[in-house]
Amino acid sequence: MIAGAYFFPEGTDLLPLKTIIDIGIGLIFLFYGLKLSPSEFKAGILNYRIHLLIHLSTFLLFPLLCLACLPLFPEGIHSNFWIALFFLGTLPSTVSSSVVMVSLAKGNVPAAIFNASLSGLIGIFATPFWLSLILGKTGEFDFLNVVQKLVIQIIVPLVIGLFLQRLLGNWAKKYSKQLGLLDKGTILLIVYSSFSESFGSGLFTSASKFQLLKLVILVVIFFLFVYFLLGYVAEKLNLKTEDKITAQFCGTKKSLVHGSVMIKVIFGQSASAGLLLLPIMLYHSMQLILISWFAEKYRRREASPK
Repeated sequence: MIAGAYFFPEGTDLLPLKTIIDIGIGLIFLFYGLKLSPSEFKAGILNYRIHLLIHLSTFLLFPLLCLACLPLFPEGIHSNFWIALFFLGTLPSTVSSSVVMVSLAKGNVPAAIFNASLSGLIGIFATPFWLSLILGKTGEFDFLNVVQKLVIQIIVPLVIGLFLQRLLGNWAKKYSKQLGLLDKGTILLIVYSSFSESFGSGLFTSASKFQLLKLVILVVIFFLFVYFLLGYVAEKLNLKTEDKITAQFCGTKKSLVHGSVMIKVIFGQSASAGLLLLPIMLYHSMQLILISWFAEKYRRREASPK
């Protein structure tokens, strides 16, 4: 998609991509509501310590780490690279990959389902809130307007999906793999559309290799620092190994789906949309590789003595 956007940036003029993407976003969260299991969601509610650990990491620690990196960017909050990094830091956790990896590592799956699902809901408000604190100072961000857009495009389809769950829930679960193609297809269109705008505006021609390398190094450091910190805190709290796994796996993830959707909703057809997607795509690929490796290590462990 990135290569296509580079060679054929005019493709956005050939199809009504904005309308197609808007419809795709609505359907993603409609089907998410259909597949969300109330029983599994309830099963993870009572373990409050792991909930606090995951959501403090996702919505407090990550943004603070990004703020701590602000001196590394000479333009400060006006740097597109730092805004892209900060946007990554404010995003919620993933759902499907978090649950799959926790299951593979023999962690606390009900808690993973609960926290990954809750993270997506919290992120609809937490992400624009953080962005409003920073970008609001530049006069480029309207918190209430952004939340209104997110509610219309995410919450409303999600609620409709929940209401239709009894009628269509089993169908959605039966064809979850096929419906997953819609998620991937919509994300690919968002990636193409966003990078087309960025390449068309010449944004990347002004970006140095050093700035891009700095982004790569920072996202790797963020992941490893938070992963091992969560493991340390979980041990200090005497959490079971299964809960420690869930905290580490859910508390370090960042959602490409939510990031892609929010970029389109919040920043629209901005020329910097492709750049804003870059850290998320880098982090998403890296987190899957590293978490897969850690999950395999946990899977092979001996039975926990706890």
